[in-house]
Amino acid sequence: MKAQIITIGDEILIGQIIDTNSAWIATQLQNNNISVTQILSISDKEEAIFNALSNSQDQTDVVLITGGLGPTKDDITKQTAAKYFNTFLQRDEKVLQHVTQFFEARGKEMLEINRQQADVLKGCTILFNQYGTAPGMLIKKGATTYIFMPGVPFEMKHLMNTQVLPVLCKQDNTTYLAQENIIVGGIGESYLAEKIADLESELPAHIKLAYLPTLAFVRLRLSGTGAHKDDITKETKEFASKLIDRLADHVIANHDTSIEKFLIHKFIRLQLTLTTAESCTGGSLAAMITVVPGCSTMYVGGTVPYSNKLKQQLLDVKEETLSQYGAVSEQTVIEMAQGAKHKFDTNYAVATSGIAGPTGGTPEKPVGTVWIAIAGEKETIARKFQFQNDRTINIERTRQLALFMLWQLLVKEHQIGIDL
Repeated sequence: MKAQIITIGDEILIGQIIDTNSAWIATQLQNNNISVTQILSISDKEEAIFNALSNSQDQTDVVLITGGLGPTKDDITKQTAAKYFNTFLQRDEKVLQHVTQFFEARGKEMLEINRQQADVLKGCTILFNQYGTAPGMLIKKGATTYIFMPGVPFEMKHLMNTQVLPVLCKQDNTTYLAQENIIVGGIGESYLAEKIADLESELPAHIKLAYLPTLAFVRLRLSGTGAHKDDITKETKEFASKLIDRLADHVIANHDTSIEKFLIHKFIRLQLTLTTAESCTGGSLAAMITVVPGCSTMYVGGTVPYSNKLKQQLLDVKEETLSQYGAVSEQTVIEMAQGAKHKFDTNYAVATSGIAGPTGGTPEKPVGTVWIAIAGEKETIARKFQFQNDRTINIERTRQLALFMLWQLLVKEHQIGIDL
């Protein structure tokens, strides 16, 4: 089964909000063996909505549309859909009763525009929205099923989980999807492609290899399609195994994860603890870690000693070290990492210090100069990096490479394998 996703809203096109709905929907569809062929964001205008619906007809099995179902004048999805499906809106008494109860339960007056929430497409299947006042609607035209849902994320997710996915999973599906993900580090995308070029050339037409690079890692995704689920799953796994064997020194994980989730998982399994001491990254490394559920088992917390004074007070960095070598130096970042590990009694500590930019550089230490140190159970490692003068990119590179160096030392000291 093939699907398209359409999100409606000017707020997405002008960058006022990020379209998280499409990413979430695509993940749920993928998990249920439904392939997404297109994701489209359009404006709250009749022509844009009408054309998007028209262009998708008979081109895909199902189209999922979010947004524009609210009660205000800028929400015109239902009216435009009525024109496209050559039908009209009619008020549904069950939906109206739900909307009425929704307002009564909150002690609020219900206006006429709120009653209009109960207007649905004639001939549609109503998807009741227990968490809001805008119902979803399912309607078919030609060979395509259209599903309209509210744009409010928690309302959309409720409808997807309780009503949409159960309906879609009952439909016949003659094509099965198999996917394998491999996370690699320490090798650039072009070098990676060269290293596995012969294996990539062996891939049959029904298995595709995609490269998804970040600033420090590359995710390899194998996507296979076939008529028999077990066969395509086995074949895709076999090619993934070949890639893992070839890239053994660089493979971090053989499933869809992130470096921070991988590290947290390993630290918990090994009963290790971690702290961070961030100067140039300003706490963003800690934010990457603490956003992952369960991190409190291994992450004790961190410091942001931006000034030399705090480096001395919080981490016991020596005044003579700062005077002789400066804050951005191998000597200082090592003392930061070792001081953090000692002061907060952890197994590992990560320290960063650098000149993120766009100002502050010198001929000896230009903008983009960064030092990272990892204090481990047996040794401390430190590396210097020379980035460019983009502050945001410099900080992002630093925190990703800090996690990569932490992985390297963890592998060395504990001989861990890939994350299964």
